[in-house]
Amino acid sequence: MDKVVLTAAEAVADVPDGATLAVGGFGLSGVPNVLIQALYERGVGGLGVVSNNCGAMESGLAVLLAAGRIARVTGSYIGANKEFARQYLGGELEVEMIPQGTLAERLRAGGAGIPAFYTPAGVGTQVAEGGLPWRYDGAGGVALASPPKEVREFDGVEYVLEHGIRTDFALVRAARGDRHGNLVFNKSSRNFNPLSAMAGRITIAEVEELVEPGEIDPDAVHLPGIFVQRVIALTPEQAADKKIEQRTVSAPATEATVTKGTATEGTVGE
Repeated sequence: MDKVVLTAAEAVADVPDGATLAVGGFGLSGVPNVLIQALYERGVGGLGVVSNNCGAMESGLAVLLAAGRIARVTGSYIGANKEFARQYLGGELEVEMIPQGTLAERLRAGGAGIPAFYTPAGVGTQVAEGGLPWRYDGAGGVALASPPKEVREFDGVEYVLEHGIRTDFALVRAARGDRHGNLVFNKSSRNFNPLSAMAGRITIAEVEELVEPGEIDPDAVHLPGIFVQRVIALTPEQAADKKIEQRTVSAPATEATVTKGTATEGTVGE
């Protein structure tokens, strides 16, 4: 089956207000920016987003967040996103913060048809006991707090029950993909993109390189096309548009250190 659609606008045309979305990406790596921009241009709002973080540097999900289109976030990292913190503390945004590994497994479990699982992460904390602020009232008080979760002992160790996550849609970005939806991800973009894709009932993938079926070695496929319903091919310009969140440059090498072979020039953190 050829799952390629011609434009991002066409790919997200049926995403309604209030939809839940699992969105791939890790920091600025592997974020489906083109699909997110298409959602922004459609004007949909009231979205429930499941993602490791909620965008940064006015890119990714930060575009929807700044426009007030996101109502709820399930994630594990706020980072330096000041607008995210402002909306959360101001009572404008509902936020469920969970351990990063738990988030990853909740997405994977949902996609694999596993309704719930036990994990030791969070036992003895508000993650299990409840009381984490999901929404503030805008005046410093908590309007909605997380409920307590079931804790059970196995072989003398306590575990907390976590539920799998399923969403209406998933938006992901892959380095390569074919017309059947088989995807290959590059390095850290593989952290959450395959899991988010599994969790979505309708998964839309933007790919930096579109190839014909059979051109990807089956052993190289990171996510089978069974999990993907739509594919869009990025233009070379879109594929190359990759931002750097923090650029760190080494100090210039002096003649003495170069002579001794103790310093090199270059950049790190990119």
